[in-house]
Amino acid sequence: MSISISGLYIYPIKSCGGIALDRSPIGMAGLHNDRRWMVVDAGGIFLSQRSHPAMARIRTELRDGYLIVTAPGQPRLDIPVDVIEDDDSVRTRVTVWRDEVDAVDEGDLAAQWFGALLGTPCRLVKVHPQSRRLASTTRIENWLARHPVAENFPPHHIFAFADGYPILVANEASLAELNQKLAAVGQSGVGMDRFRPNVVLSEFGAFDEDYTVLVSVGGVRLALVKPCVRCEIPNTDQSTGARASEPMATLATFRGQPGGGVTFGVNAIVDAPPGAVLSVGDRAEVVLDF
Repeated sequence: MSISISGLYIYPIKSCGGIALDRSPIGMAGLHNDRRWMVVDAGGIFLSQRSHPAMARIRTELRDGYLIVTAPGQPRLDIPVDVIEDDDSVRTRVTVWRDEVDAVDEGDLAAQWFGALLGTPCRLVKVHPQSRRLASTTRIENWLARHPVAENFPPHHIFAFADGYPILVANEASLAELNQKLAAVGQSGVGMDRFRPNVVLSEFGAFDEDYTVLVSVGGVRLALVKPCVRCEIPNTDQSTGARASEPMATLATFRGQPGGGVTFGVNAIVDAPPGAVLSVGDRAEVVLDF
């Protein structure tokens, strides 16, 4: 079955504004520069829109070797992207969910910028070049054992600060069905940015991603290993940071799972040759398992 890639997105700083791309390098860690930075509290524990919805108002741009960060009422912050850190004084340990990983502190100016915006002491960190955070190896190994079509897929996947897996895949038709149900109860539709995907598929049936084993684009293979259980972030307007009860209230009426949780999108791992690139408009072959 052939479908199309209609969107590619990265979120350089975890839980902050994303960047729409026409094309992107892709590897085991996902799309290049996705969730490479993260905001942490004074104890080194990650912050997100779950507790700080104002993070949605933070915009990011990658240009001329810098990560450019802006927000209403704040001066522009420029962070060098590829400075090689060899000074242990800036190396620190941070916590993202259950993982404790090595990171690089981006300095006092960045800390003051984010602290002023979020109203709490915090630091901006970047994933350390030697960090080795692994996606759930046991879950991946079990999934691969059940799906031999994904033969020769590596079981170990090193990635940065995304929640649990290097890629999140979403489907335009699934969003369209959600928006139809929102309209039926008198609510406004929402954009795909509420769900913060990396790869968006089109020409695909609504929620067919639930039954998709592999998405292949040339030599790039995405194995869709775990439905994404959503928190309250989709209820956060990604322009203003305002939070309401939708779309999660409506989504829960038809996407609640027997074991608990409400799902939209699927987490994926990547098998890609060196130098691989994905582009909007690429044709993709999918393998379904109903």
